[in-house]
Amino acid sequence: MSFRLAAYAVCIEDGRVLIARHVSPKDESTWTLPGGRVEHGEDPFDAVIREVAEETGCDAVVERLLGVDSRVIPAAERAIPGGPEHQNVGIFYRVRIVGGQLRPEPDGEIAESVWIPIPDVANLRRSSLVDIGLALAQTLPATGHVAPVPVGGLIQH
Repeated sequence: MSFRLAAYAVCIEDGRVLIARHVSPKDESTWTLPGGRVEHGEDPFDAVIREVAEETGCDAVVERLLGVDSRVIPAAERAIPGGPEHQNVGIFYRVRIVGGQLRPEPDGEIAESVWIPIPDVANLRRSSLVDIGLALAQTLPATGHVAPVPVGGLIQH
């Protein structure tokens, strides 16, 4: 099984959430939260700020830890054919944008980042990470954990 530790930003302002359009090597678009891999030796707190800057062009500050999500993606459902099962552990932070301007990720897979009204998220082809992040931000569970989001239809791994 492969493994990844990642940090994700949940930026909510005036009833809108900041989301990023990820374009896969197969040219498929999926909306997700800004964020990504925590590098070896890197603090997830620092990683989420770095990832927001890299992917969106914006400067962010962490306001609070929201929670942690762990999911196992079966080998048959992975984007990489023939790969093993994959576990993704995501640490979700509530962040606030304090500067910069939205732009595509230079030499990356994020084609654009946009502010979208939260109710409109339900109509987008998106990563389940978006739903997890919004659920954590809206309910602030004491455990830092929400129920898994089923994938299928518009909701992807």
